[in-house]
Amino acid sequence: MADMSASASLAMTHLAPLAKEFDENKVTPGVLGFVVFAVMALAVWGLMKSMNRHMGRVNFAEADEAAAEGPASDTGKSTA
Repeated sequence: MADMSASASLAMTHLAPLAKEFDENKVTPGVLGFVVFAVMALAVWGLMKSMNRHMGRVNFAEADEAAAEGPASDTGKSTA
């Protein structure tokens, strides 16, 4: 455990001067952030397009037809 602490403090002493070179006010997401955002935007656009296509195929009038046929076709059927 002491060896891990020593190596961690050694790493911090070597990396601390490098961290001072970065300006904290100028940190940006960069190209990787843009690519991730663009891929997510394309995925959402594709999902919305697919959802609209599937919702266009849904037949909402089916419940009215089933209600009209319900009492007439129920004669002679047993539920037991």
